[in-house]
Amino acid sequence: MELRKTYFADERRDDLKEIGQSRPRSDAFGHVTARTAFFADRTFPGTLHLKMVRSPHHHARIRAIDTSEAERHPGVVRVLTAKDVPHNLYTVLSLIQVGPEDEHVLAEEKVRWKGEAVVAVLAETPRAAFEGVAKVRIDYEPLPAVLDMEAALAPGAPLVNERHGGNYYHYDSGSSRKVRLGDVEDGFRQADHILEQTYASAPIEHAPTETTGCIVVPEGNERFTCYTNTQAMFFTLDNASIILQMPGHKLHMVGGTVGGGFGGKVDVIVEPIAILGSKLTGRPVSFIYGREEEMQISSPRAAERIVLKDGVTRDGRIVARQVHCYVDAGAYSRHSPYGTQKGAAHFPGPYTIPNVSIDSFCVYTNRTPSSAMRGFGVTIGDFALEVQMDKLARLIGMDPIEFRLINAYRDGDLKAHRQPTEGAALIECMQEASRVTNWPIADRFFELSSRTRRD
Repeated sequence: MELRKTYFADERRDDLKEIGQSRPRSDAFGHVTARTAFFADRTFPGTLHLKMVRSPHHHARIRAIDTSEAERHPGVVRVLTAKDVPHNLYTVLSLIQVGPEDEHVLAEEKVRWKGEAVVAVLAETPRAAFEGVAKVRIDYEPLPAVLDMEAALAPGAPLVNERHGGNYYHYDSGSSRKVRLGDVEDGFRQADHILEQTYASAPIEHAPTETTGCIVVPEGNERFTCYTNTQAMFFTLDNASIILQMPGHKLHMVGGTVGGGFGGKVDVIVEPIAILGSKLTGRPVSFIYGREEEMQISSPRAAERIVLKDGVTRDGRIVARQVHCYVDAGAYSRHSPYGTQKGAAHFPGPYTIPNVSIDSFCVYTNRTPSSAMRGFGVTIGDFALEVQMDKLARLIGMDPIEFRLINAYRDGDLKAHRQPTEGAALIECMQEASRVTNWPIADRFFELSSRTRRD
């Protein structure tokens, strides 16, 4: 691969030597020789195994919980319910002022998604723990559930989470995160063509090779060491401290190699309850998802529904873009309000459009709570935007690369969220891509530059 040095020659360094070179992974040898250590490779005498009783319903009221038979089962050491959790209500992003607290560590009064944790069973062996789980008796009153965003937002829809007062997250801008620039209706009046399309995606599971889990060891003096494969060490530490009502210096989180995460291990799910189990029993506790549990319980990428409406002129200028985006958070917030906000800021794409109106809704349904996954908040939006760009180019009979070059950000252009563009390089990237792929574009498009401000 040739590294072209003609682009931004006055700004670039000449000592860069990694791009285009084959470099061995620093951890490859350990992986292929089985020397890499994962958290579950650790063993501690007397370790208890934690398994969960989970809701078989998408939405139900909990009338009664009877754990007596499970507590008498051979090998079962302790059974935990909501009343055992010091602060049983949390939301993982409260530490960055994204609230309110809306999720229980162990469900109380209601369950809001199929698979929600209700009772934790700690036993001498995994088998004894599973047998104890089977002996817990819960009396449920099934309630109407909403399993898609349109149903959740329909008038009279069952309320998923009472702590939000509606089936959507409340931003300071209202029921959606809003972005406004110019006058989008005036922009549509200026357009020669208008294209409105709807794009949708389903939830996507991360499917890591190593399932979610942790092992907690009591160290004495009310201190605990938690060996975990979390991707968010400080979120885990701080949320565990809040949930357990323990000072953070009493909790020692130890990370290490993660056997696949992709964003799926940023939620604080297993550590607080495992630490609590260790605290109440005085013994090490292992809480590790099985494969079926990982597929059902861990947070997927959110399903999205995106309605894009664009106005374009005959000469290829996008003069108006309107976006309505709906993000399925599932039953609880987790990272979805943040991801939805990211999407709102990102939706104009890397294009200068004078009139923009964006509304991104974070919607609650009775589905598995969604969360982070590789560029969450923008990945599905990028898919929708770039498919839309191809359709717009075809609509006006223009080459799709030339169409993008006309509309690409240049330094100094004002983005829809009113920040000036700096360090743009999309034009140069597309020029080089057209060269190396022999994609024919007119010579005049090679004269464009990201450093030249749009007239």
